[in-house]
Amino acid sequence: MGKLVGIARRETTRAPMDILETAAVSQVAGVANDFRGKSRDRTVTLLSAETWQAVCEELNVTIPWTTRRSNFLIEGVELPKQAGGIIYVGAVKLQVTGEVDPCNRMEEQCAGLKNALLPAWRGGVGCVVLEEGEVSLGDTVSIE
Repeated sequence: MGKLVGIARRETTRAPMDILETAAVSQVAGVANDFRGKSRDRTVTLLSAETWQAVCEELNVTIPWTTRRSNFLIEGVELPKQAGGIIYVGAVKLQVTGEVDPCNRMEEQCAGLKNALLPAWRGGVGCVVLEEGEVSLGDTVSIE
């Protein structure tokens, strides 16, 4: 079992990430009306805390996980590396739709970050919401 250790969302493109302690997660709006939550194939994005730490160590930097612009930071479980995987975050059920490829925005925020996130799905996963609900920091995370 893993744990949800970060929740974030943003209102518009290039807006700063809002850090949350709890959030409603829905099929039509993603995490608390996140800007990207309306996408049909990527309603919620997840990032592994262990992977983020490894990337930061590789780049010899300390930058917040929200630099990646993901909705959830999870620890203690390995994210699936293929579409179709099922992830439970508290009562919310997600289905992996694919890898979240790092964009040029990553490079704008930290030199070398985009390339460091490219291999082995290190940029995280995109998901659609299968079962809606409320999530809170500390919720359990499990992979089906």
